[in-house]
Amino acid sequence: MRRFRTYAALGSIAALALAGAAGCSSSDDSSDDGEASVYYLNFKPESEDAWKEVAAAYEKETGVKVKIVTAASGDYQPTLKTELAKSDAPTLFNINGPVGYETWKDYTLDLTDTDFAKHLSDPSMAVTGEDGKIYGVPFATEGYGIIYNDAIMQQYFQTDGAVATSMDDINNFDTLKAVADDMQSKKDELGIDGVFASTSLSPGEEWRWQTHLANYPVYYELRDKDLADTDTVEMTYGDNYKDIFDLYLTDSTISASQAPAKLVTDSMSEFALGKAAMVQNGNWAWSQISEVEGNTVKEEDIHFLPIYMGVDGEEEAGLAIGTENFLAVNSQASEADQQAAIDFANWLFTSEDGTKLVSEKLGFIAPFDTFEDLAPEDPLGKEVVEYMNNDDLYNVTWVFTVFPSQDFKNQLGQHLSQYATGQEEWSDVMEYFTSAWTSEKQKNS
Repeated sequence: MRRFRTYAALGSIAALALAGAAGCSSSDDSSDDGEASVYYLNFKPESEDAWKEVAAAYEKETGVKVKIVTAASGDYQPTLKTELAKSDAPTLFNINGPVGYETWKDYTLDLTDTDFAKHLSDPSMAVTGEDGKIYGVPFATEGYGIIYNDAIMQQYFQTDGAVATSMDDINNFDTLKAVADDMQSKKDELGIDGVFASTSLSPGEEWRWQTHLANYPVYYELRDKDLADTDTVEMTYGDNYKDIFDLYLTDSTISASQAPAKLVTDSMSEFALGKAAMVQNGNWAWSQISEVEGNTVKEEDIHFLPIYMGVDGEEEAGLAIGTENFLAVNSQASEADQQAAIDFANWLFTSEDGTKLVSEKLGFIAPFDTFEDLAPEDPLGKEVVEYMNNDDLYNVTWVFTVFPSQDFKNQLGQHLSQYATGQEEWSDVMEYFTSAWTSEKQKNS
């Protein structure tokens, strides 16, 4: 049974707004017109339209203004730094886990007693300070892997000499590579430009490789050492990282030399138009695929395959599932605006109208007990839930939340780009990974 908290945002905001108007301190002024409002700095460009739609619904229901600003891809941290320095700073923003909390803890309000924090299905997921209080609340569980077009795969399985007969056969890297190589050699017969959609390595567009794919070698290394974080990495699975990255580059719709000019939207468009059979991305990509003009991929043909990279026992691997975004309220905003931000978050994650919009418009698999009856409707979201509930597989935890910094990831992306174009050896990429990890971790200590 779904449970909802009594929603009293308008009343509390009005009371605080009056209090702000009666107060004498300029720091208590919530906005130029004296009314409490919400300013949310959004992390994901692909969700901007949905966030604005949700904000408009809230404003219509409560009369409280909600401003949505979206940082450019890969530019959230510098944008947040710039925006927080302004007088009209975000009242609601994202921190990317414990590392983000350390960076922004002077701006994060204690959310322990908020309604939406109390409704977390697993309170241990929250980001807490040394005092044990909650300063970051996860709001979306997501999953990523290799998205494939089953119509193309079924066509391949019927070709002469196909090295697999069904998707069930593809449960390790060796088989994935054998299938991909064979499909690439038959791309004209299959009517595709390549097995994998282009590997986007344009600056700001490399997050699928310097964050999501890089998560894998670090995850397995931490798992071996039974650690949640580390000040140094050995990259014991660096060669595995190389193998899957090479496969994406070679069995592709484009040559590797073209990758540094490609955007994520390019690769999603290739997949949506049936030019590629596979693409690495997450459940959030459904909106991008479905909205491509001329989309030829049927909803029932879109599925996930786990990412394999040649690790022992990976036949039992599932998707990479976790959360990287934790909602924080600006502790340096006026009390009225702080409360307005909390009221908005409470409405999003505990009210009937809010949860419905979050599920249907934003497509979140939200980690709150108020979403128990709100299963995702899109094909990728449904599969994430199925993998989450599959006890026969292990999910790959999102450990990139402990990566040292955004700059570390950005520089890694550029090294991967240099490698793709033959200007660096893989050993150079690994040297950067291990040395920069250590130096960036030292900066944070």
